[in-house]
Amino acid sequence: MTEPLRVLVADDQTLVRTGFRLILGADGIDVVAEATNGTEAVEAVRRTRPDVVLMDVRMPEMDGLEATRRILTGTPSKPRVIILTTFDLDRYVYAALSAGASGFLLKDVTPEQLTAAVRTVRTGDALLAPAITRRLVQRFTQRSGDTAALHRDLASLTRRELEVLGLLARGLSNAELAARLHLAEATVKTHVARILAKLGLRDRVQAVIVAYETGLVSVGADEAAQQSTEQT
Repeated sequence: MTEPLRVLVADDQTLVRTGFRLILGADGIDVVAEATNGTEAVEAVRRTRPDVVLMDVRMPEMDGLEATRRILTGTPSKPRVIILTTFDLDRYVYAALSAGASGFLLKDVTPEQLTAAVRTVRTGDALLAPAITRRLVQRFTQRSGDTAALHRDLASLTRRELEVLGLLARGLSNAELAARLHLAEATVKTHVARILAKLGLRDRVQAVIVAYETGLVSVGADEAAQQSTEQT
């Protein structure tokens, strides 16, 4: 029998925490702890070892970004972190993704989207479609002076893996990658898994960020590729 999915909700608004608890509980997902700020969230993760953390960005004492960094670098258990925000393309969201968060949700998410998101990241998948991540990267990768870039040496990747990473960064799904490269989808999944392992990345979200921050894919070239695709 599969163990229940365990979630921690970190948000300084009681109404948000209560609503999420009710929504998740109705779908058989256990909310094992709640936190009103980042400090409480870090401590609660160490105490309860949740599978997924729903993390608000703007909270008192310690914000969600710093809490995410501490959770993903300083706790024995490394849960998946979903960033909650009321602002689409918030610069803090990009910083959180760089720190290792698995995706983000706007707070006006539907109950179905919320439970689906939690289940998605629990399996190890990134919550964001790569195309959405690309929008974040395009907006902030060269402007976020307050954010440390993810530095990775791409020399460890084979020519095929570099090709896969470049296409992944442009928003192609595994099925689309398979069609473009004339490969089986299982082979594409293997390439993606090897890319993540070699670069020490958690998921596809970070892979997209790395592709831009290392210059493998440039914003200008990507926009031209998008326009070319739309015209064909």
